[in-house]
Amino acid sequence: MGFFIQTLLISIGLSMDAFAVSICKGLGMSKLNKKQMLIIALYFGGFQAFMPYIGWAVGARFSSYVSQYAHWIAFILLAIIGGKMIHEALTESEDCEDDGIKDKKLSHKELLLLAIATSIDALAVGISFAFLNVPIIPSIIIIGLTTFAISLMGVIIGNIFGSKYKNKAEFVGGLILVIIGLKIVLEQYLIVI
Repeated sequence: MGFFIQTLLISIGLSMDAFAVSICKGLGMSKLNKKQMLIIALYFGGFQAFMPYIGWAVGARFSSYVSQYAHWIAFILLAIIGGKMIHEALTESEDCEDDGIKDKKLSHKELLLLAIATSIDALAVGISFAFLNVPIIPSIIIIGLTTFAISLMGVIIGNIFGSKYKNKAEFVGGLILVIIGLKIVLEQYLIVI
């Protein structure tokens, strides 16, 4: 599997939390607000790109100490992140809080906190990128743009369909991350998928 496809799949997996929150934001709009939709997508896409860079910068300092275990570290991080997403998808009862107020003004403080919360997993992925010597600039561009696009879709879907697909998206995203983690370990032992 090539660099672009693998990074794109990781990006899709990472963006599922942002997708779920974007659906919730779309639910709060009686009519699709394009300006708010762009702001939401910029927050989520920006933080999903920024956090792996921070993780990569931290991980790069320690990669020489743990390079022989890098594939296992990447697998463990991706499996934990993916497992957490799958668990949340299977156990969460209601997808979005609905206080009955439609079209309330966007809170930048709330969006900042949501963007940080949904991109913590990307921080861990950035650490694994450092251990695996993955080129960080193209990776964060792919991750940021993918999350931006998926967040836009999330707002639109939330506005049209409601919270019906949030848990399914989170489950699929978690599964993608676990599979990529397994692939990294299997490739280390010359089993090509």
